[in-house]
Amino acid sequence: MAPKHRFCPTDPNSFANTDEIKINHSHLALDVDFEKRILAGSVTHTATVVGKAVSHFVLDTSFLSINDVALIGGANSGDAQKLKFELAERDEKFGSRLTIHFASPISEGQVVNVRIAYATTEHCTALQWLTPSQTVGKKFPYLFSQCQAIHARSMVPIMDTPGVKITYSADITGPANLRALMSAIRTGEETVGDKKIFHFKQETSIPSYLIALCVGNLASIKIGPRSTVWSEPEVIEAAAWEFASTEEFIVTGENLLTPYDWGIYDLLVLPASFPYGGMENPCLTFVTPTLLAGDRSLVDVVAHEISHSWFGNLVTTQNWEHFWLNEGFTVFLERKIAGRLHGQAVLEFDAIIGLKALTESVDHYAEIKRPEFTCLCPRLENQDPDEAFSSVPYEKGFNFLFYLEKELGGPSVFEPYLKAHVQKFAHKSINTDDFKKYLYEFYADKEGKTAVLEAVDWEAWFHKPGMPPVTNHFDDSLAVACQQLADEWDAARSDPSAAPSSRTAWDAFTSNQKVMFLEKLLQKPHHLPAAVLAHFSTLYTMSTIQNAEIRFRWQWLCLIAGYQPIFPEVAAFLGQVGRMKFVRPLYRALDKCGAEGREVAKQAFLKNRTFYHPICAAMVAKDLGL
Repeated sequence: MAPKHRFCPTDPNSFANTDEIKINHSHLALDVDFEKRILAGSVTHTATVVGKAVSHFVLDTSFLSINDVALIGGANSGDAQKLKFELAERDEKFGSRLTIHFASPISEGQVVNVRIAYATTEHCTALQWLTPSQTVGKKFPYLFSQCQAIHARSMVPIMDTPGVKITYSADITGPANLRALMSAIRTGEETVGDKKIFHFKQETSIPSYLIALCVGNLASIKIGPRSTVWSEPEVIEAAAWEFASTEEFIVTGENLLTPYDWGIYDLLVLPASFPYGGMENPCLTFVTPTLLAGDRSLVDVVAHEISHSWFGNLVTTQNWEHFWLNEGFTVFLERKIAGRLHGQAVLEFDAIIGLKALTESVDHYAEIKRPEFTCLCPRLENQDPDEAFSSVPYEKGFNFLFYLEKELGGPSVFEPYLKAHVQKFAHKSINTDDFKKYLYEFYADKEGKTAVLEAVDWEAWFHKPGMPPVTNHFDDSLAVACQQLADEWDAARSDPSAAPSSRTAWDAFTSNQKVMFLEKLLQKPHHLPAAVLAHFSTLYTMSTIQNAEIRFRWQWLCLIAGYQPIFPEVAAFLGQVGRMKFVRPLYRALDKCGAEGREVAKQAFLKNRTFYHPICAAMVAKDLGL
């Protein structure tokens, strides 16, 4: 019998028949082959029939080689009954549906163990295989995964939807001189000849996009009672120093919400091609080396990833149309942690920077005529979730929660709801309607609160494109000096001799204030002339700055002014980092700098294409029309 649904009934980006059968646990047994650049082995899914009776099991795959499928009698049983399967023709956005046929229908409540022997291929979008020359140490190869949003299906045949949460275990075999790590607890390792087998177990249920693997030459330093930092040996000391405040972030999150649920909270500093600032893989957050600023000024990204321990990992979006439930709540908690540690003015200062990022995303989607992606709950039927990835779910989501908190009576009234939200939905996957319904329930017996909620324009917040329907006003006390200095530089457009000649104000700024100052200049309606930019660069010695957030905005400021002397610095930076937050806007800005800029952008991309993660390379190629 053919599957009833082409797509998952609760997820337009998955083929899985989750209304008929659901995976509870997956066991991975994989060999890491650096020579062939593949993972090969098997996955055994333990699944429960949730429909009346089911004759087939539908999984998501992408560029996988499926060798054999069997129904086995138990998790460790040698008894295996071969099953027929078919791999559908590939859908460009969502991969190939794998339909496994049971010999006879399985009745409701029955548990089955299905083992799939398979291998990844060279087209796998979840994995990046680095040559020794692409690492810091230059001696050993390196592998890491990035499964969000729908790339887990290229690493393992699975129900690749956040609406299904599973526990998992793994046996990973790799070269004995390297170390494997996963988004799970390490349970042991053994050496067999020139190979080593690493064992892992994740006993808290997670969605497929949080399965993560890394194999490389890794060293470690313990930085807290439940935290170890891992990286290549060459940067381990710097990483341990930079992330020394990790435990403080965890404890502050626990004080706001519920006890930390995952046992350990380790950090892995990846090579420079990692495409994101961080990825909240449970037990092992992946972070970009661009956070190693040497002054701990960028560690709030760790507070963000820690906040995902509750929002995203424990309470998970049902599908990618409700991604704001992961990211909006996480940014909200991240900034509350910053507020607890550094004061409310810092929380609101960060919110102002975030609002600028939101404006940029809204403008970008307007420019490419995709305004629908600026809705808090975008429709993603027949859409690749990566195309809709931007600051919108993060910052529009944060602004929505900030607005609700203010309307309902402030933190003392809203923070108890945040905690209750986690308690209510822990280990579940939810959508926006679930959130709204419980919000009403929580405040139902509190005088006047239902009327407050009734006054919210839910339709505009959730389903209308563009900026939020309500403009929040944030404390700008830390931003005033940034605005003043930006105004001084802006005044020099008509009279370059009036430009600031002292760096006193700049030197007094924190790193985040320098970011804010550059943001204020980026918001000016007119560009700074070349002579003023040259003076700016010399005065503040911009070419020596290592803080990636500052370098990125400075280079962007120069590019929107068409300042050609910055082209070599931009090209160099694009060859040093693969973080999409920096890479994509710089390529787009270069592309708008006339024929010369377009050529620099094209040549830089062609040179660096293999350095970038597959997700990043695909997005930049699309941005540049290549």
